[in-house]
Amino acid sequence: MKKISIVGLALFALILSGCGDNNTETTKEVVKPKAVVSTSVIGNQRPEFSLADIEGTTRNIKEWDGKVLVINFWATWCPPCRKEMPAFTELQDQFGAQGLQFVGVAIDDADKVTEFMDTYGVNFPMLLGDLAAIEVGKAYGNRFGALPYTVIVDRQGKIAFTRRGELEKHTAEAEIKKLL
Repeated sequence: MKKISIVGLALFALILSGCGDNNTETTKEVVKPKAVVSTSVIGNQRPEFSLADIEGTTRNIKEWDGKVLVINFWATWCPPCRKEMPAFTELQDQFGAQGLQFVGVAIDDADKVTEFMDTYGVNFPMLLGDLAAIEVGKAYGNRFGALPYTVIVDRQGKIAFTRRGELEKHTAEAEIKKLL
C-alpha cells in the first residue's frame, strides 16, 4: 500500500509541477526556467476526440478542421494557465479571421471555468473534462498531465508545435504565423 501511495504522490507532484510559480529570485534578476518543448508527437496527425463544452454540448475536434488550431489544456487553479489566457484571447481576436481557432480544454469545474471566462472575456470555445481531458492531453503528447499544455495543429491536421508550461505570447504568435 505504501508503494502505491508513493507512486500516486509522485504522479500528483509531476502534474502540479507545471502549475507553480516557476520564478527563481536572485539578487539581480528574476530567472524563469524554459518550458519543456515536447517533440514526440510533432508531425503526427492530431488525434480525434469529443468533449462537452461549458454548456454541456458535445463538441468534436473535427469541427475545426481546416483551421490553424491551438488547443490549450489548463485549469483555473493553475497560475501559469491563468497568466497566458489573456494573450490567447488577444491572438484569437488578431488572427481569427485568417483561420486561427483556439480551443480550451479545462480540467476544472464548469462553474469556475464559466466565471473565469466571463471575468477575462475569453473569446474561444471551452471544453471541459477531468480524466477524459487528461487522456486527450496524453494522446497529444502530454505524458505526465502537466498544466498548462498547448498544442498547435496546422490546417492539414498535423501537430506542428507543443509546449509544456506557460506559452508566452510572442512565441505563440511566431508559431501561429508560420501556419496561417
